[in-house]
Amino acid sequence: MYGDRLGPPQETAEWLESLEAVRREAGPDRAEFLLRRLATSSRYVNTVATDDEPDYPGDLELEERVAAYDRWNAAAMITRGSKLGLGGHLSTYASAAWLYEVGFNHFFHGEHDQVYFQGHASPGIYARAFLEGRLSEEQLDLFRREPEGGLPSYPHPRAMPGFWQFPTVSMGLGPLNAVYQARFNRYLLNRGIKDTSASHVWAFLGDGEMDEPEATAALTLAAREGLDNLTFVINCNLQRLDGPVRGNTRIVQELEGVFRGAGWNVVKALWGRDWDPLLQNDELVARLSETPDGQFQTFAASQGDYIREKLFHGIEVPHSDEELRRIVGGSRAGHEPRKVYAAYRRALDHRGGPTVILVQTVKGWTLGAGVEARNANHQMKKLSQDEFRDLRDRLGLPISDAALDGDLPPYAHPGPGSPEARYVAERRAALGGPVPSRKVSHHPLAAPPTRVPSTSWPRARRSRWRPRWRSCGW
Repeated sequence: MYGDRLGPPQETAEWLESLEAVRREAGPDRAEFLLRRLATSSRYVNTVATDDEPDYPGDLELEERVAAYDRWNAAAMITRGSKLGLGGHLSTYASAAWLYEVGFNHFFHGEHDQVYFQGHASPGIYARAFLEGRLSEEQLDLFRREPEGGLPSYPHPRAMPGFWQFPTVSMGLGPLNAVYQARFNRYLLNRGIKDTSASHVWAFLGDGEMDEPEATAALTLAAREGLDNLTFVINCNLQRLDGPVRGNTRIVQELEGVFRGAGWNVVKALWGRDWDPLLQNDELVARLSETPDGQFQTFAASQGDYIREKLFHGIEVPHSDEELRRIVGGSRAGHEPRKVYAAYRRALDHRGGPTVILVQTVKGWTLGAGVEARNANHQMKKLSQDEFRDLRDRLGLPISDAALDGDLPPYAHPGPGSPEARYVAERRAALGGPVPSRKVSHHPLAAPPTRVPSTSWPRARRSRWRPRWRSCGW
């Protein structure tokens, strides 16, 4: 039995015998757990291999310069605000910058898409709007100063009614609302009320946010209704500081099992290109899939000799200790626009159900060794001037040393006529206008005609019915 198409009968019998031994020795629950785990997980590698990536449609050199300006201005805005004790989140946008930049340049349609931005990344969204000329330096300096008409710390349309589409950072309500937004769009289409066939809902989330019960409350609804107009992008920087800190688990595999079990299409974008030769070794892939997030965070912040001894022991690798430190410390798919684009394209090409993209990043990426992959970086609200000098050099920005001699880091803008500014303007024009942007339009309904109440209403007939409780003496 079970021969040919599904494998040799003898091998099948041996596997069944092994599973029966598990059931007999550890009980049926253990056997069922193993089968479910096998059915809802896959190899700990990228869904789209490097050789299968589509051609990148943009000017990568220009986009890297745009992203550099956005990274700088987001960090400068928060640091300048910290002088007033306001603070802000430095590391979230630093890890997720390319997730947004690729979307702004190639995917977010201004006319018909809805984007739920991760709230802690709002400084980067403001920085992008500043580069586009939609916000001024004066407005950036009013970050978290809403009573003065400033920018709210998190997305909220009441504070910025012409800018933010949706409020987020709401204890898991963002992903829940995104599901219902996609469902409502499909309802409007199916009822012939509005053509939403081109609309797509994007929800950008953190791995810690997914610990909130509301974040996963409607996953099966999205799958049952076949909402292929919905994509979750979960930034897996392995810290989960918004929820319970569980460094002895593996968030990517945990979420993969949850979403696959709920019927979603899962796309994983985990490793950068530098990992490709290393991941040819199945033993290393197995080790990575079994390494708890807390331990991998240690590797990401360690020197090459420690990484070689603890992670690659027994495996020959053609890299120096310094190269190993660089690859393990920072080569992630979420920091490479080609891999982000490939994942987004794979999600949009999927039909019949929603897609979740699990993207691995380093929290605090580009902000320096004192911030990257450090557990404390969620609480870091500013950079020193020396750290800004290092950031400038790493990003290759034309900012002089003299500009960094003062107490506050300057904002940087290449100029309204620069290649960078023209490029972002062209890309947004091609995609239908700015994002985020909230356009409020409504058509008032005509009031119903006024009716004068009649004074000769017929007298209501008195009912003969009497409740039984009266006759019972109650």
